[in-house]
Amino acid sequence: MLRHVSGERVHTVSGGEVAGILVAVFWAILVSFLAVALARLAQTLKATTKLVADVTEQAVPLLADASSAVRSAQTQIDRVDAIATDVQEVTSNASALSSTVASTFGGPLVKVAAFGYGVRRALAGRGEGAPAKAPRRTVIVGRTVPAARRKRK
Repeated sequence: MLRHVSGERVHTVSGGEVAGILVAVFWAILVSFLAVALARLAQTLKATTKLVADVTEQAVPLLADASSAVRSAQTQIDRVDAIATDVQEVTSNASALSSTVASTFGGPLVKVAAFGYGVRRALAGRGEGAPAKAPRRTVIVGRTVPAARRKRK
């Protein structure tokens, strides 16, 4: 027991009163710490809310731009696909035309070339003062083969 002397009265403090004061002080300190923690948590939540709002404001236009870019890319891909289809058709037509021209003019041109060669040979054989003959060459369409590679009969 504690005794307190104040002026004329003497007051005695019991153990229960001391324990009650200690518990009240402890609770006051605990409540103060919780109040500070809740205030900081509120500031953090406010900052997080502002950050999310800012990100949303910036993300929506970016998503719109990305969507527009994807649409534009799809349009370009469709155009390239159409061009590739047209090029394939033109290539097919050119191949058919080439085959037609080769079959139509190829045979007669070879015959004209052979006729021209025969006429030259005939005219060269008639000449009396003709220089010595050059080695014979075999003509294969588009190429000349030297006499050394030709089979002799």
